[in-house]
Amino acid sequence: MSRGSRIRDKTEVRVGAVNIHISILKANLSVRTIAIGDIHGCFKAVSSLIEAIAPTKDDLLVFLGDYIDRGPDSRGTVDFLLDLQSKHRAVFLKGNHELLFEDAVVREQDPTLWFHNGGRMTLTTYGGKISSIPEKHRRFLVETVPCLETESDIFVHANYLPHVPIHECPPEIMYWEHIYDRLPRPHASGKTVWIGHSPQMNGWIADYHHLICIDTFCFGGRYLTAVDVDSRQIWQADRNGMIRGSQSPLVQAYRGAHRMVTNFLRRED
Repeated sequence: MSRGSRIRDKTEVRVGAVNIHISILKANLSVRTIAIGDIHGCFKAVSSLIEAIAPTKDDLLVFLGDYIDRGPDSRGTVDFLLDLQSKHRAVFLKGNHELLFEDAVVREQDPTLWFHNGGRMTLTTYGGKISSIPEKHRRFLVETVPCLETESDIFVHANYLPHVPIHECPPEIMYWEHIYDRLPRPHASGKTVWIGHSPQMNGWIADYHHLICIDTFCFGGRYLTAVDVDSRQIWQADRNGMIRGSQSPLVQAYRGAHRMVTNFLRRED
């Protein structure tokens, strides 16, 4: 029986270092777990993407972090995600840009680093004043979680260490390390790892089989990407909200281009 056709009343997942139970009914692929890449203030892209996905009340949406900065409408994006959270089952992971926001806005530290990484554009959408950022927006961004682990998949913003449980990975790995700097071997759990953070400037998913990066550079003129982790159907929208043509399932030729790298990593493990 395939992963997507398994039926269960509840499944235990790990959110950060805490085990929780999420009620899931999986039957004939009718219930989906959908990973969504780095939004970076691209409100039109995420709103169009969710409309195209048309999530049901049972689908689980897993956002991989970086909701703000660099894109045109961070405030509109957070408003949209808050509304989505009230209507659908969603997990919002923390990205490095949420950490920068926390330091500058919540801890009231020097905002220079945040401003250099797109924070000034975010602040513009709030009228240019940190004091104008609503409490519910602050709370939403601060309460994002480090990671999510299910029976078959791991979701984290940036990267991981192959032999370390995901919830024990150092913050500099989970939130900051690009796969350009270190492409990890498969995780010891054998699970597929879904990440964002490392923008794929050609607009295509980087699929290494054991590791799938779905940050496809929306704020830079490419696409925001969502993937059904079971069927591997994908949806993409650009920053103007235009939906890219059907990409179902993941392009096999692109996966094949990375299979040599994956095989090499396994040989060296």
